[in-house]
Amino acid sequence: MSKLVRGHRDKVQQFMTITGSSEKLALQALKSCDWHLEGAFDVFYSQPQVKSYADTRLVEELYKRYKGKRYNSVGFCSPHPLLKSLCVCLNLVECLGFQLHFLRGLNYPYVDMILADGITLLCNDLQVDPQDVVMLVLSWHMKAATMCEFSKQEFIGGLQALGIDSLEKFRDRMQFMRSELKDDQKFREIYIFAFGWAKEKGQKSLALDTAIGMWQLLFAEKQWPLVDHWCQFLQKVTDSVAKHQLIRSYMNFDSLCQRSEVKPESLRHRHMLALPQPQAKARHNKAISRDTWSQLLEFARMVDPTLSNYDAEGAWPYLIDEFVEYLNENGIIRKGQLNDWSQKY
Repeated sequence: MSKLVRGHRDKVQQFMTITGSSEKLALQALKSCDWHLEGAFDVFYSQPQVKSYADTRLVEELYKRYKGKRYNSVGFCSPHPLLKSLCVCLNLVECLGFQLHFLRGLNYPYVDMILADGITLLCNDLQVDPQDVVMLVLSWHMKAATMCEFSKQEFIGGLQALGIDSLEKFRDRMQFMRSELKDDQKFREIYIFAFGWAKEKGQKSLALDTAIGMWQLLFAEKQWPLVDHWCQFLQKVTDSVAKHQLIRSYMNFDSLCQRSEVKPESLRHRHMLALPQPQAKARHNKAISRDTWSQLLEFARMVDPTLSNYDAEGAWPYLIDEFVEYLNENGIIRKGQLNDWSQKY
């Protein structure tokens, strides 16, 4: 690379940093595209990537390092205190082995899982923040079913597919996984995957607070100019609905008192006021459907941030149509232009 002019050297270094590729692959891709970075990226991502070999025994060792740090969500950590006491009373030498056998005999669902504690340890080893978007990409590679959980099959299968069998390889591979977000097709696959990954088990929709967090995380990579406005819109809509429900609940409560001829100073009225009062729905109880989640990405891709090509007759979910009205009514979009100052509010 020393024979290259400075501009070409900078492009090779930038290409290697973004894609995590070798210098040889970077040179091949850039030369094939007459040193145009965007074209080189297209060439690189369109080619099947060569997968390095992963030693199954070493992958198993990595799995053992992180699995079983916490058996369930209420904090029963290994060794389980009740079972440990039982082992001491029975003077069992292999109490931990007994505990593991006992839990598996009960088909205990978390005994072979990597849960929050194990994932925190993994992030510490990789020197990555647990909330870094690259952990979502890693979960996508592992085909993880649930956020903050890896089954044995997911973890080992994912590492083998990535060619990772050591922490050193793991750290080196993280940069490549981060670069995958720059590929439009992979970004779409990761985005669609994120819905099922982030939602609560057994739920068909995604909690609003979780959805907002995921949108801010994902669109920070794609730089969609309207993401903050979208999140503010959702919060204002749900706040307005909750306020309306609260007012309506109290109006119904007062009407009930009047119909029952209850006087404020009566004991019966004081007893009624002591009952649990109607509460507005918490914002996080609002949910985002899979259709809205998927269509928002298409909206962000297809519709210009100034809404110049927005089709009011298009088959967008009603929430997106209301968002467009919100942008226009609040002066965020004026005469086909996005007002930057509006992002301050």
